[in-house]
Amino acid sequence: MKITIRRENKKDYRAVEELTREAFWNLYTPGCDEHYLVHKMRNHPDFIEKLDYVAEYDNRIIGNIMYTKAWLLNEEQKKEIVSFGPVCVLPEYQRKGIGSQLIHHTIEILKADKIPAVVIYGSPYNYCKFGFKNGKDYNISDMNGNYPYAMLVLELEKNAFDNRHWKFQYSSVCNIDKNEAEKFDKNFPKKEKKVQYSQEIFSISIRSFLK
Repeated sequence: MKITIRRENKKDYRAVEELTREAFWNLYTPGCDEHYLVHKMRNHPDFIEKLDYVAEYDNRIIGNIMYTKAWLLNEEQKKEIVSFGPVCVLPEYQRKGIGSQLIHHTIEILKADKIPAVVIYGSPYNYCKFGFKNGKDYNISDMNGNYPYAMLVLELEKNAFDNRHWKFQYSSVCNIDKNEAEKFDKNFPKKEKKVQYSQEIFSISIRSFLK
């Protein structure tokens, strides 16, 4: 399947929010907040506009990836890195490698720009194929000193972590106000919120991540 990968522009904003809503609706929770996060990110100082890409097929936007600044901290240093998410693809185009193409495309840009690392929260099943490893493999914990199963690290510069212990700090833009998200969702056509199996699996996974 041949797609076009290009930078997002202002004319794409609504389409990207709509596809994000479709991709995540009822997936992890009844309804979703991810489209509000996308909307909120664009005006946040940690948003990296250069790494905001869409996938287009037959003149339709079917996928998107967005990045924010993030940091690794220890007693002496604060190292700027990046994090991506959400990565989304319209449901009817999922499992066709579109998300993978967006990730590969942007990782090559990160390497050229000498960004030392990417840290995300996600499923190891989905991301280890790109070279991500668990934070514990690099002695990188969350801010509480824990090593969540879902916290994944991609080292882009050799010896970027200097064999030291680091703590991962993500951007404050990821802190979602549920009331504001609900208000924002009223700008879209009404969709039914449902409880479904994927939410149960996600709940079990979150509990294991926090251990």
